[in-house]
Amino acid sequence: MSTATSSSSAELMDLLRRNGVVGAGGAGFPAYAKLKTPVRTFLLNGAECEPLLHKDKELLKHFVDDVIRGVAMVRDALQAEEAVLGVKNKYHNVIELLESRLEEGMRVHPLPDVYPAGDEFVLVYEATGRVIPPGGLPLHVGAVVMNVETVINIARGAPVTSKYLTVAGAVHEPQTVEVPIGVSIRSVIEACGGAKVEPFTVLTGGAMMGKLPASLDDPITKTTGGLLVFPVDHPLIHKYQRSAASIRLIGKSACDQCSFCTELCPRYLLGHPIEPHKAMRALGFSHEKLSLVAGATFCCECNICSLIACPEDLDPKNVCVMNKAELRAQNFKYPDGPPQRDVHGMRVGRQTPVKRLIVKLGLSSYVNKGPLTEVKPRVESVTLPMRQHVGAPAKPRVKPGDRVTVGQTIGSVDPDQLGCDVHASVNGVVREVDENRVVIAVETD
Repeated sequence: MSTATSSSSAELMDLLRRNGVVGAGGAGFPAYAKLKTPVRTFLLNGAECEPLLHKDKELLKHFVDDVIRGVAMVRDALQAEEAVLGVKNKYHNVIELLESRLEEGMRVHPLPDVYPAGDEFVLVYEATGRVIPPGGLPLHVGAVVMNVETVINIARGAPVTSKYLTVAGAVHEPQTVEVPIGVSIRSVIEACGGAKVEPFTVLTGGAMMGKLPASLDDPITKTTGGLLVFPVDHPLIHKYQRSAASIRLIGKSACDQCSFCTELCPRYLLGHPIEPHKAMRALGFSHEKLSLVAGATFCCECNICSLIACPEDLDPKNVCVMNKAELRAQNFKYPDGPPQRDVHGMRVGRQTPVKRLIVKLGLSSYVNKGPLTEVKPRVESVTLPMRQHVGAPAKPRVKPGDRVTVGQTIGSVDPDQLGCDVHASVNGVVREVDENRVVIAVETD
C-alpha cells in the first residue's frame, strides 16, 4: 500500500469511527475496522432476502449516487481489484439504474430470489465462487462485505443520527421510513397508520431472524432493519415465544431424524460441518453429545431448519444456538480445525425461494411493498443506547441538563478499543444518563 493510499485510508477510518458508522444491516460491526486490510474484492450486500422488507431496494433506487460514491470510497480504501454490487435479479429497474452509474472496476451481480442470499457466506460464494472457511470471515478469501445503508452513511460523511427501516405486516400503511435513532418502536408504528389488529406484537428485524422486543417503548437503533407487526396469535409469534425447556422437551420426544434440517441448511450446502439433525439427536443421547453438537458452532441462525425444513414444527435452530453457548463456555475448538467439504452438488436445487417463505410463514395476506416515504414519527424524547455496535460500549460524554444538537457526540469509545461514537439524533436537553443509555427530551419551540 502506498503512503498516500495508507494515509487516505487511515483518515477515512478515523472519520467513520468518529461518525459512528456501523453495519446497518446486521450485528453492527464498526465499518472502519473492515478497512484495515487490503482485499481483492469489495461486495455491496443489496440482497435483502427477508420477506416483506424493502429498505435496501428503496435506498438503491432513491440514493444511487450516494451508493456509487460510497462503494468507490470503500473500494479505494481497500485497494480492491473490483467492487461487486449484489442485487436480487428480480429488481430489473434497480439493476439498470446501478449499471448506468457504475465506475470502472465495478459490476452488478444479479442474485437469485432465495433466502438467505444476504448471508455474507452465501453472497461471497454467489458473487466470487469462493467459499469462506467454517468459522472464518470474508477477509479469509480476500473479500469485505458491507450493507447498502452502511455505504450510504460512509458516502455522506456525517454523524449517523437516523435509521432507515421498513414497517410492514399488520400495519395500515406499509412503508420504508427514515427516523431518528432512539425513537420508540411504538411511535414509528403509529406514524405508519398504526396496527390493523389489536392486540398486536412486533418482530424487530425480519420474519426469519427477527427478535421480540421487551417493550414497544424500546428504541430504534443503528441496526434495526425492520418492524413487522403481527396479531399476538400469529403462528410465527408462537414459534418465537417458545421456551428453551419446551424446545428441548418437544425436540427430544418428536424428532425422527429425517435430516431435512441439515439437507436444506445453507451453510451445510456450502460444505460447512453444521448438521442440525445431529444437534437434535443429542437431546436424547447426552453421552455422545460433543461429537453430535460440535458443528453447531457454525450455525448462522438463519432459521431455515426451524421455520421451513422441519416437517414436525420443531426448532433445530434454537437447539443449535443453545449448543453454541455451551461450546463457547467450554472454549471448544476442533483439534485440527473444522473440516470443510466440497460445496453440495444439489445446493442450487435446495435453495429456499422467498415466495415459498411468504406462504410457509403465513405472510401471504400482508402487502409486500415498502415504498420510501417522508413520514415522520411524533418524537418527544429519544433513548440512545451506548452499545449499538459490536465491541466496547460507548461511554457517555454528557450529563443531565446539557443542551445538545443533532450530530453532537454524546458517547465515545477509547481509541484503543473496537467501537464507535454515538451522537444526538435530536435537538434537546439531556434528561437521563447512565452507563447504558442517554435519554434526550426534544426541545420544542
